[in-house]
Amino acid sequence: MSALVLVVDDVPANVKLLEVKLANEYYDVIVAKDGYEALSQAQQHKPDLILLDVMMPGMDGFETCKKLKEDAELSHIPVVMVTALSDIADRVRGLEAGADDFLTKPINDIALFSRVKSLVRIKVLLDELRLRDQTGLQMGVLTEGQNTFTQDVSGSKILVIDDDVIQLKRLTERLAQDYKIEGVSKPEGAINIALHGNFDLIIVSTQLADTDGLRLASHFKSQEETRSVPILMLVDEDDSRAMLKGLELGVNDYIITPVDYNEMAARVKTQIRRKKYQDALKSNYQQTISRAITDGLTGLYNRHYLDAHLDNMVRQALNNNKPLSLMIMDMDHFKEVNDTYGHDVGDQVLKQLSDVVIRTIRSADLAARFGGEEFVVLMPETDAKQSKEGAERLRKVVESTSLKVTHSVGQINKTVSIGIAFLNEMGDSGQALLKRADKALYQAKHDGRNRVVSADSD
Repeated sequence: MSALVLVVDDVPANVKLLEVKLANEYYDVIVAKDGYEALSQAQQHKPDLILLDVMMPGMDGFETCKKLKEDAELSHIPVVMVTALSDIADRVRGLEAGADDFLTKPINDIALFSRVKSLVRIKVLLDELRLRDQTGLQMGVLTEGQNTFTQDVSGSKILVIDDDVIQLKRLTERLAQDYKIEGVSKPEGAINIALHGNFDLIIVSTQLADTDGLRLASHFKSQEETRSVPILMLVDEDDSRAMLKGLELGVNDYIITPVDYNEMAARVKTQIRRKKYQDALKSNYQQTISRAITDGLTGLYNRHYLDAHLDNMVRQALNNNKPLSLMIMDMDHFKEVNDTYGHDVGDQVLKQLSDVVIRTIRSADLAARFGGEEFVVLMPETDAKQSKEGAERLRKVVESTSLKVTHSVGQINKTVSIGIAFLNEMGDSGQALLKRADKALYQAKHDGRNRVVSADSD
């Protein structure tokens, strides 16, 4: 996944070193020599991540980070502070200013890129939610909201999973001063509690005696009920493998044991604030514009919303020089379902197909009902190879899924044909993208159905 990284440091040699490292991993880099220039660059370019040096003349990294988080247009951008300081008090000060993490000089490359990938993944999702808000504003069905990224989060619900009873007691007592806490010492019972507890944060120890804490965290990330709940790992300071593997699996952050409770408090607040911010964006859509922009049968976005949002996505992708892919799918021989079983069964089939689509695509993707039995999926920051893999995965899932119906036949198995198109680097439009994907879909139908065909990008 490509990303734009803003590197802020007053020492040219430090900037050059980070530039080279990031460029070698195919990240785009912009730079700033001090806090004032960092604010200007961030406002102009809206980077995906900011690597911010702490010790700078004039406005230091702490103050710069605080100002970034006070700006409603910038507050959701992840900030990683880069510093030679290793004192916990300095780390806590940075976290309280809004930083997502610290990297200590000299920078470990593996730690750097694990953290960059993890935070960029979160930023992509927030960008998509913010863009949907923008689309709603343009359609006149949303009102301007406020910056909720810095809101008070006291009273939020936290689940703590740790079979070390003494450590669990200390953690829950400390967190209970500000939050509603449920502590679980038996990990086997934690899954059911997490799925039904509506938590704002889950803290999982990686030092469980009889359970793999990373596997447990991975399970939470795979479940619909807990997928968007941030996860903090409790990890031994010498267990770098667990730290990096956790970030790779989608864990949001980690706390080193033995725990420094001031640092824990700061990291907990950061994760819950991001969760609340994300929830507010989702709620703004769900409660205010649901009827205006969703299809009544499937619950997916409707054609009206798709047309407006696609133009926004194309504009953003071209401005940021990032890939964008679109797939359009059509259920094969759908007319036979209506003719044989009736339109009510046809509606049941389409509703279940939409459910399959939502379960299979990524959270950052957007699915819409294009009309009849046709569906469109927009895939931000997705290149040709990734979109082909995603479309083929979706095709196989549909093919292997039995759709239950109220007719005496009991269930129906159907297939879909899919056409894909990719955004051109210059002069492209949403309608041109749709037209190329539709042409590829026609070719998939012509070639025998139940297949994926990619359009030429020229």
